[in-house]
Amino acid sequence: MAKLVTAVIKPFKLEDVKGALSALGIAGLTVSEVQGYGRQKGHTEVYRGAEYQVDFVPKVRIEVVVDDIDAAKVVDALVAAARTGKIGDGKVWVTTVDEVIRVRTGERGLDAL
Repeated sequence: MAKLVTAVIKPFKLEDVKGALSALGIAGLTVSEVQGYGRQKGHTEVYRGAEYQVDFVPKVRIEVVVDDIDAAKVVDALVAAARTGKIGDGKVWVTTVDEVIRVRTGERGLDAL
């Protein structure tokens, strides 16, 4: 039926990802500013000669609900657009959506996408 594609990426890649998804015909997505860390567990920065640890790195979370058929294409486009090749590029995961309802019209299922 439908899949929720969730990605946590570097904020400066948002416009690239948005453009890639738009090129696929994806009409809607949700974006949130989030913070977190992965295996690198933050990093050390120097400000006015003093070192300090940055534990949580700013990221952007993108959520897109798509038809099952489109999920793989969305993931491929998203990963390609978000990749820099450096540590901290982020993660993408796909989960199954049992039900989708358009609040305005009450439509359900794929008609609500």
